[in-house]
Amino acid sequence: MGMFCYQCQETAACKGCSIRGVCGKQPETANLQDLLLFVLKGIGELGELAAAKGMMTNQIGDFICNSLFMTITNANFDDNRFYAQIDAAVKLRDDLKAKLAAAGVNVASLSEAATWKPAAKADYLAKAEKVGVLATENEDVRSLRELLIYGLKGIAAYAEHAAVLNHHDESINKFLVKALASTTKSLSVDAMIALVMECGQTAVTTMALLDKANTSTYGNPEITKVKIGVGKRPGILVSGHDLRDFHDLLEQTKDAGIDIYTHSEMLPANYYPTFKKYSHFHGNYGNAWWKQDTEFASFNGPILMTTNCIVPVKDSYKDRIYTTGNAGYPGVKHIADRVGEGKKDFSAIIAQAKTCQPPTEIETGEIVGGFAHNQVLALADKVIAAVKSGAIKRFVVMAGCDGRQKGREYFTDVAKNLPEGTVILTAGCAKYRYNKLQLGDIGGIPRVLDAGQCNDSYSLAVIALKLKEVFGLKDINELPLSFDIGWYEQKAVAVLLALLFLGVKKIRLGPTLPAFLSPTVAKVLVEKFNIMPTGDVKADVAAMMQGN
Repeated sequence: MGMFCYQCQETAACKGCSIRGVCGKQPETANLQDLLLFVLKGIGELGELAAAKGMMTNQIGDFICNSLFMTITNANFDDNRFYAQIDAAVKLRDDLKAKLAAAGVNVASLSEAATWKPAAKADYLAKAEKVGVLATENEDVRSLRELLIYGLKGIAAYAEHAAVLNHHDESINKFLVKALASTTKSLSVDAMIALVMECGQTAVTTMALLDKANTSTYGNPEITKVKIGVGKRPGILVSGHDLRDFHDLLEQTKDAGIDIYTHSEMLPANYYPTFKKYSHFHGNYGNAWWKQDTEFASFNGPILMTTNCIVPVKDSYKDRIYTTGNAGYPGVKHIADRVGEGKKDFSAIIAQAKTCQPPTEIETGEIVGGFAHNQVLALADKVIAAVKSGAIKRFVVMAGCDGRQKGREYFTDVAKNLPEGTVILTAGCAKYRYNKLQLGDIGGIPRVLDAGQCNDSYSLAVIALKLKEVFGLKDINELPLSFDIGWYEQKAVAVLLALLFLGVKKIRLGPTLPAFLSPTVAKVLVEKFNIMPTGDVKADVAAMMQGN
């Protein structure tokens, strides 16, 4: 078997990619990601010892987050970057081991993940073949370990975004090393399930941290009408999720005679007050990540990928796409990280933009968003009155990811079939399945309330918990609220675990259940939380309206 990966929803036959990733990932890349994760587990073991001695640092946590983020689906396809990151991981691990030993800590009884070293390039792939997902033979143990690891990857992505804005939380770093170390140990099923639930708790903490980082830096999102047409000037298209990169680019282009556009998960940048101050910030271009192969071609100008999701790059735009941060692709220009508190240097992409034609228009009009928790709670009286009067009969959370599969039309069809008295709460790129439908409003409240990026699912949880408090309910599941979630990659796994930690039940998940859930683990989730797969549109809508 050349590789094995089943971390995303589109994994081959809903079982696992073994020849080449459906995402475009080659076997060598997949194996190097497995090897990086293996060394991170060794860092986890040592980090756990360091935390016990008060020697845990943000440097360790930041490195783990950066490394895990690189392995998220559609983030980085550049093998050279992975070789370099593995070398850096080995060095950090060994330096930490030396410091612990010097402090009198016993570092002898550790797993191979804390001791392996490559002597030659052949050692990397030879070792990778032995330490991948299938190295854990017991299917249920493997399932719980991978569920935990994928939750960690989501947490890492959100913690990384917070870290670049100088927001850290020691408890997150401590859990990262504890969880990584746990996968090197023989634990009971109950202990592994407890760790998975703690992962959900840490996901809530991390999303709250990122929410604070974003809003304290850029202001609270506001209700905003976003232009989706194009201007007459050349432009730069920004995709991914990183708001600091976006801010740096806006600042460096304000007098350049070009326009800046968001794409996919960068759409919510339009909602932040700080970014609205830039007159050359034009609006949003295009849709979800999986349409980038055609939309990047028609944009005509340069594209900046700040994070995932990047798909195999087409020749039609390969000479004008750039990656930065954790994103990477072979043969694509990469913009180096900022040094200290400095800004990234976007001069190359700006210079190229000035030579390009304006974007080709693919749609016109506007879409409305900016309904994060601060904005919705400001409208609380209006929302509560609409619920009490019966004007709003139910809220349906349709957050998460979008993807290529035809089965995802389910979410568009659900939006079209929901009765007029329902309001859709959304976050993440799943919104593109219905955010351009003309669904109207309820007494001035739009029927689609977009909270923002996938991490802004935290806002939806805050809103739900506030409504529970206002209506004097004991359980969040007593609210007129249903969850119909689309998932694709590992940040969605972290969000799901966060919802489970908050006690949310009866979550519909689709378009398929995760391949990494063994029958036994899936049964536990069904029995404990009533998780269910998405099904027939009309039947699901009817059931949700009945609270089922």
